[in-house]
Amino acid sequence: MAKYNRLTPEAAELLQAIVGKQRFSAGDGVKPDYAHDEMPIYGRYLPEAVCLAETTEEIAAIMKVCNERKIPVTVRGAGTGLVGGCVPVHGGIVVSTERMNRILEYDMRNLCVKIQPGVLLCDLAADALAHGVMYPPDPGEKTATVGGNVSTNAGGMKAVKYGVTRDYVMAMTVVLPNGEIIKLGKSVCKTSSGYSLLHLMIGSEGTLGIITELTLKLIPKPEKDVTLMLPFQDIATAIAAVPAIKLANLDPQSIEFAERDVIDSSAEFTGNHIFPTVVNGKEAGAYILVTLVGNNEQELLPKMDRLGEVAEKAGAYDTLVIWTDTLKKDVWAARSAFLTVIEAQSKLLDEMDVVVPVDKIAPFLVYVHEEADKQGVYIKSFGHAGDGNLHIYCCSNDLEEDEFKRRVKKLMDASYAKCTEFEGQVSGEHAIGHAKKQYLRESVGETAYGLMGQIKMVFDPYEILNPGKVCHDLEGGAEAC
Repeated sequence: MAKYNRLTPEAAELLQAIVGKQRFSAGDGVKPDYAHDEMPIYGRYLPEAVCLAETTEEIAAIMKVCNERKIPVTVRGAGTGLVGGCVPVHGGIVVSTERMNRILEYDMRNLCVKIQPGVLLCDLAADALAHGVMYPPDPGEKTATVGGNVSTNAGGMKAVKYGVTRDYVMAMTVVLPNGEIIKLGKSVCKTSSGYSLLHLMIGSEGTLGIITELTLKLIPKPEKDVTLMLPFQDIATAIAAVPAIKLANLDPQSIEFAERDVIDSSAEFTGNHIFPTVVNGKEAGAYILVTLVGNNEQELLPKMDRLGEVAEKAGAYDTLVIWTDTLKKDVWAARSAFLTVIEAQSKLLDEMDVVVPVDKIAPFLVYVHEEADKQGVYIKSFGHAGDGNLHIYCCSNDLEEDEFKRRVKKLMDASYAKCTEFEGQVSGEHAIGHAKKQYLRESVGETAYGLMGQIKMVFDPYEILNPGKVCHDLEGGAEAC
């Protein structure tokens, strides 16, 4: 079991010399933001120092100092995670990649781009489009860093057509816990060349190495797209339509769902009332959003007609076509605001990010709502109907925090057990961090969990890199602040 050392004045002096006085802070100079991510209910832990790195070589030098002295290191991007993954629960040093935010070069012949890990997703997506290409991964938090997306294998709204972040990582530069620099992968489309350390690093949440450079696959951008809104009576009817939509040979870019209460909250908070609540004289209780893409309008029209037929047969009140850029912007702005709205309107918040087979979405949501009612916890949910990834938020404005945590734990214990029963997974894209380790262990079993722990030890024998996360178990930790 690891036993960590505190940051000494001598070590602090070495770290400051690596990054410079302006990019090093320690003690009272550490900003509180580095103590938490966007789900503060999982704890706030101040690091002893923060290093704002700018190069691979700086991170390598930092890791050598900390590895030799057994000082824990937690890497951090934009801090937009939801499972405490970038929170320094065992103190030590935070290495921030926020200043490593350059798009380095495009290779249009091989359709790829090389970037630093601190580039924001929104910046890469916009820059790629400006170059006439597309970076498809589309997680909801657009101000997350791409390095963070890779570290959690984030998915997003376009995963049903294009896949997840993992499918677009071709190569990377990584600093190992001992400070050694390695390059994984190549700018090629396929490989059968030994164990894929590249794919092992993707989704490892900064527990095996620190990503300092990425080569990402790009695709030609679609020439035309259209969004179609399908209002339904309730969530069960809406979700039941998804398999038929997927089987209709439409190749949709996204299939999203939302329950009515989330829509109402978003409209009230943002003033954006783009989702109609009454359609053809009927109250809508849930919605499916489908985006279709093609080379031109003529290519899309028969797909739209086919979707309308499928939707009508499935019980949709109507098929509302959203062609104009302004309306599309309003619809997807409302969808992107869901989490922000829930956070703003809830004093206490916790979340589940489960993924289940598509035909189990509706029964799983029904089960969670029933269990939430038993515990007196309010639920708001939305997510990716096309791939079964559900974002379920437990909310309260009345309970004390300890009582809220007690009730939510009972709800989550039951819900994650049901997820396992349905052959689902603990997380679809938000990852494990330190908040969901128990449920990962219960889901995959002791053998698989133990193998993950052994992999961690191969890469990080002193257990200094992002300790206490994913599959790494340590008692105690830094004092919460």
